[in-house]
Amino acid sequence: MSITLADARLVTPGGVHPGWLTIEDGRITYVGQGQAPTGNGHGLGGRFVVPGFIDIHNHGGAGASFPQGDQEGAARATAFHAGHGTTTTLASLVTGSLADLSAATSALADLCEDGLLAGIHFEGPYIAAARCGAHDPGKLRAPDRGEFAELVKAGRGHVRMLTIAPELPGALDVIRDAVDAGVIAALGHSDATYEQAQAGIEAGGTVATHLYNAMPSLHHRSPGPIAALLQDERVTVELINDGVHVHPAMLKLAFQVAGAGRTALITDAMAATGVGDGEYVLGSMRVRVSDGAARLVEGGTIAGSTLTMDVAFRRAVQLAGLSLVEAAQVASLTPAKVLGIDDRAGSIAAGKDADLVVLSDDLRVEAVMKRGAWIAEPPAP
Repeated sequence: MSITLADARLVTPGGVHPGWLTIEDGRITYVGQGQAPTGNGHGLGGRFVVPGFIDIHNHGGAGASFPQGDQEGAARATAFHAGHGTTTTLASLVTGSLADLSAATSALADLCEDGLLAGIHFEGPYIAAARCGAHDPGKLRAPDRGEFAELVKAGRGHVRMLTIAPELPGALDVIRDAVDAGVIAALGHSDATYEQAQAGIEAGGTVATHLYNAMPSLHHRSPGPIAALLQDERVTVELINDGVHVHPAMLKLAFQVAGAGRTALITDAMAATGVGDGEYVLGSMRVRVSDGAARLVEGGTIAGSTLTMDVAFRRAVQLAGLSLVEAAQVASLTPAKVLGIDDRAGSIAAGKDADLVVLSDDLRVEAVMKRGAWIAEPPAP
């Protein structure tokens, strides 16, 4: 089946230009500028087309939480985020017992095999007690190579990322094991010094889990992990651009230092996303959402977000000053490179999957396509 999308403003790595594209068997086969050569294409009325968003840190949505390991709920959460332009989702778990993590991992691995999820992310349990955020402090533990190997086995090849505090005893060995197993080592929820963070990077850490959050602040005599992670060209930094987690000035600082090539927008979304204010559970922790901000009932610590990737994209352009090309890179291409799937995702180019988001002039989602099939069809031009 062949589809032509015409009369669009295509946001590609080379710029934004009026053009058209053809799709066959779920892949983009041609990207052209100007007017499509035939008159039978699906006209988009000059709307923007960007690559499908790729969220590498997401705990759920639509009332469902990935850490629960409920397949029906996980499918519902993934579908909700897809409606907001996220065509590739990594399911993030939180600190839990080995039994609970193994069970959730095994259940979610089925959805990975079905192509619904792009993989599984362990955020914990090997994180610092002083920076555990919304994780259950009673279930934190020292990095354990044998236990990690069991979790990877439970994932049947679908464990894609591990967040770990590099200063913990045994952490560097587990980071090396993760890299050897094809798992991305992310440094975060950490109380590391600058030097300890550097050691984690040298061991194989290549991602900063939600930069700034759950780590010591920058200090001119004690730079801590933020400086190490921002400075190193091997590290991609995650940012939660929801207006709650990070001040816009610090977002701009990260963009200026790391650039679009080393910055990945994430949601860190939890079950309340798309549902509304109220009380929820994240792992074993009670969370209260008020005015869209999620915080622990006990203590008030920020507990994930209610963000969707389209909002993060729009804020990046309208509030942080990124160009459309840069915003598409941090929401799609850079996270695709983190996952090692940029050969088939992350940008609009011939040969890549037809994962596309159609946006209005004010950058609101009007249609989403995944592998050549409309999740939501665009309105008439």
